[in-house]
Amino acid sequence: MKQKSVGKVITKTFAIEDDLKLSSGKTLSNVELAYETYGDLNSTKSNAVLVCHALTGDAHAAGTHGGKKKPGWWDMVIGPGKALDTEKYFVICSNVLGGCKGSTGPASINPKTGEEYALDFPIITIEDMVHAQMKLIEGLGIEKLYAVIGGSMGGMQALQWTVSYPEMMKKACIIATTARSSPQQIAFNEVGRQSIISDPFWNDGRYYGNYLTPRSGLSVARMIGHITYLSDASMYKKFGRDLQDRDELSYDFALDFQVESYLHHQGESFVRRFDANSYLYITKAVDYFDLAVEGNLADGLKDVKAKMQIIAVDSDWLYPVDQSKDLLAALQTNDVDVVYNEVKSDYGHDAFLLENGQMNFLLSNFLSEHHVGDVMKTEVPTIHIDSTIKEAAVIMFDNEITHLPVVNDDNSLAGIVTAWDLSKSIVEDCSELREVMTKNVRTCKSSDEIEHIARLMKKYNISCLPVVDGESLEGLITTDRISHLISNY
Repeated sequence: MKQKSVGKVITKTFAIEDDLKLSSGKTLSNVELAYETYGDLNSTKSNAVLVCHALTGDAHAAGTHGGKKKPGWWDMVIGPGKALDTEKYFVICSNVLGGCKGSTGPASINPKTGEEYALDFPIITIEDMVHAQMKLIEGLGIEKLYAVIGGSMGGMQALQWTVSYPEMMKKACIIATTARSSPQQIAFNEVGRQSIISDPFWNDGRYYGNYLTPRSGLSVARMIGHITYLSDASMYKKFGRDLQDRDELSYDFALDFQVESYLHHQGESFVRRFDANSYLYITKAVDYFDLAVEGNLADGLKDVKAKMQIIAVDSDWLYPVDQSKDLLAALQTNDVDVVYNEVKSDYGHDAFLLENGQMNFLLSNFLSEHHVGDVMKTEVPTIHIDSTIKEAAVIMFDNEITHLPVVNDDNSLAGIVTAWDLSKSIVEDCSELREVMTKNVRTCKSSDEIEHIARLMKKYNISCLPVVDGESLEGLITTDRISHLISNY
């Protein structure tokens, strides 16, 4: 299917009726969340996918606003024919609590004072952001999400969802992130915050309405942060040591190099769309993020129920591969159904926003539902339970098979006989099928997910499973057929 845009979209506002209790013990009143939706909610309300944005993102994840041409920040994977196919899924994205793009944050009006909150806004956490999102999902009448997906800080939110509301989603995709912020990550955030706080126009956060605002401090904070989103290889490829608008070095403190000019541009454009206080609060929430319980990450993830996908970026040094593998190990310790993928890219941390092909491929494969009925063999030779071993051997030889279902008069499954059973019959000098066949057979249904059955077969070292409807035999599923399916998607 050809990939398309979702077209023009509008940002909506959801008002949380009750006070929102925060991790700090404080509460917020009159909380609003800005959000956008793409696609339609189906009649069973089972196709909703929540997309969580990164540190400086917003609710505008796809499509365009009015006459503006710039699409949403994840337009490359949201829309008809894309991984988050809006003809299949109902996609939701909201601006986080504490943000400055329509959701309640430090720039919002404090109902108690009639002025902007500024630093009277309470400290928030990733858990608080997720709690507010849960109110939105409930308000939309959705009892269970099909999936929660996010990258970077959005990945933290998606991961928090699996811990705070383990029954609320079927799948979760965690991209380019960590389960707990490291000292280095906290250090970078603190340098950015100090840049803002040290700005002479920050005014203890009460700069709203002033002509002069902490633009310089926020700009530098963005420059620092942006460096961590790139890789050394991507910066060399994009800039090298090329000079900016000059043929030789200036031998002063002017902007000599293209990379310097690029960072200044990033900082200057950022201050036009983001609030300095929101930057302080959101980075602090990232710093506080730690799902380990007394230092044990596996304990913190013990209640996770969702099927999980972890996607790391090989050149990401902000949230390096090792942290994704720590998360993987903790989930595997809890026997969580989890797959791990690694994006190969020079882009660094930002790869999840730029690697169109790889991200669409990985996400679409993870979200797709493949069932046993899609690949099971339906024309299956069977043998009656009262048959002889010799008759079974003839059928298996003629059909070149190693597994033969044994059925009763009504075609209900009585057991299964294998080539190994025939070998055993010779050693034990048996002639009747009942004497060697396996009676307590593991079975599956045509509606079972392929991935689940594949893991079951691997766990119990089974190469073939009968597929049943009630007690009646419908067919067989083999590891060969599963391997063929996986190799073709």
